Amino acid sequence: MNERTAFYAGSFDPLTNGHLDVLKGALTVADKVVVGIGLHPGKKPLFTYEERVSLIEKSAADELGGDAHRIKVVAFDKLVIDAARTHGASIMIRGLRDGTDLDYEMQMAGMNETMAPELQTVFLPASPSVRTITATLVRQIASMGGDIGPFVPTVVLAALKEKFPA
Repeated sequence: MNERTAFYAGSFDPLTNGHLDVLKGALTVADKVVVGIGLHPGKKPLFTYEERVSLIEKSAADELGGDAHRIKVVAFDKLVIDAARTHGASIMIRGLRDGTDLDYEMQMAGMNETMAPELQTVFLPASPSVRTITATLVRQIASMGGDIGPFVPTVVLAALKEKFPA
């Protein structure tokens, strides 16, 4: 049987409990999940690429236990379909929080399907407990000294405290 590889793309700046929720779901539909960190030259992320890789790998080890070995973290700076193809994926994972996400993601899935019909987009709804979490809000709350503990894995919380000391 062929190994099913999924590609889960995002900026993960920082990784949130919402991202982890989708990652857990991705592991139920694929044998291996490649987490693709999108690099955009025009954007200045809070965490470097290397820091994000480390946070994702440590969070996966803490939260996913024995399944953490099924995850690989890579960078990409081109079209997501090209990155998915490069890493042998047949599935593209997209997380959904609400109807706004669905509308946008349906457009993207349609465009991607036209360009790469061999890739199947799989939408995974976020669990109700993490649906409101966005990395943007996490960064804003952390920068203002708010408690972001409920929204991020423990290692990410520690890293954010280093970026935004009280």
